[in-house]
Amino acid sequence: MSIVARINELSHRDLNDVKRTLQLARSCFCLTLMAVMILVTAITGASGALYAQRFLQGCVAAGVRVQVVVSPLGRRLLHEELGMEGVDLAALAGRAEHTLTLCNYNDVGAQIASGSFLHDGMVIVPCSSNTLAAIAHGLGDNLIARAAAVTLKERRRLVLAHREMPLSPIDVNNYKILSDAGALLAPCNPGLYLNPTSVGEIADFVAGKLLDLMHVPHAFHTRWDPKGGKSCSTA
Repeated sequence: MSIVARINELSHRDLNDVKRTLQLARSCFCLTLMAVMILVTAITGASGALYAQRFLQGCVAAGVRVQVVVSPLGRRLLHEELGMEGVDLAALAGRAEHTLTLCNYNDVGAQIASGSFLHDGMVIVPCSSNTLAAIAHGLGDNLIARAAAVTLKERRRLVLAHREMPLSPIDVNNYKILSDAGALLAPCNPGLYLNPTSVGEIADFVAGKLLDLMHVPHAFHTRWDPKGGKSCSTA
């Protein structure tokens, strides 16, 4: 029996049931698509590889799909601070099964270089002053700068976790340019009001703040609770 003949045999009630089922399936499919968050994350050559690793681990734990780009000096950073030989996605994710995808730094024709690639925002952590300057002045000769420029022009969230101290007048001017363009400047300045007892806890504070900015739920301890027995300096 053909599908058309079968449908003709269905009662009015059966047809309503079919319609409701199809509507429910469509709604569930749309919710599934909405629930999958996609981020772009870049690692450049400023000190702070642990910030990047903990941020990515937070993303993976939350089921976020992440397109990862690492600059040449970012690769050196991962080697010097985390002991990685090359970009080890499993080590960055903290597990063998993960949601990270590595992109080629030199491929300015990659998917994330196009505004047609839909994502929920981009985080550069750590962000070097060199990368900061390249984005501020519209350079796009590598995938990190190009993806950041596209994120800005598409009015998506761009978070730059700059890791430098002190700031030069050029850095300060670039902060102003990027802020005016819509970027969020989030320097890697960990708070100490939770009385951290390890480097890991300090890194988690920064990673947690970055996850908050991207609306990614996490279990890192970053919340101040005046009733929780923590002290806060008044100096």
